[in-house]
Amino acid sequence: MNDLLNEFKTFLLRGNVIDLAVAVVLGAAFGGVVTSFVTNIITPLIAMIFGEPDLSYLDFTINDAVFSYGVFLNSLISFISIAAAVFFFVVKPVNMLTERRKKGEEPPEETPEDIQLLREIRDALRARQ
Repeated sequence: MNDLLNEFKTFLLRGNVIDLAVAVVLGAAFGGVVTSFVTNIITPLIAMIFGEPDLSYLDFTINDAVFSYGVFLNSLISFISIAAAVFFFVVKPVNMLTERRKKGEEPPEETPEDIQLLREIRDALRARQ
């Protein structure tokens, strides 16, 4: 049972699983929160600066072609907000945990009882020789 838990722990801490978790969190869990953050906090701040809460109205026209750069700016602000949330709430804590493990700040895992017994038998046999 201990081996199974150790394998599961190793599986969870592999880089691929963490990368996948970051992608899922980025797309699903933080999407609504960050959208709300951008809509309710960032957009009013932008409105204070530009006088409008929505930048999607910003555009320019060249030869009857309309370039809506305001929609792009709204999307860019949303993307940067989502990326910052994932970095500071997922990637940074995982990196700190990994660094702690490398430095040995976590307590060492206990040796299984059967391995300890085998070592004692080995040491006793060596002592007799």
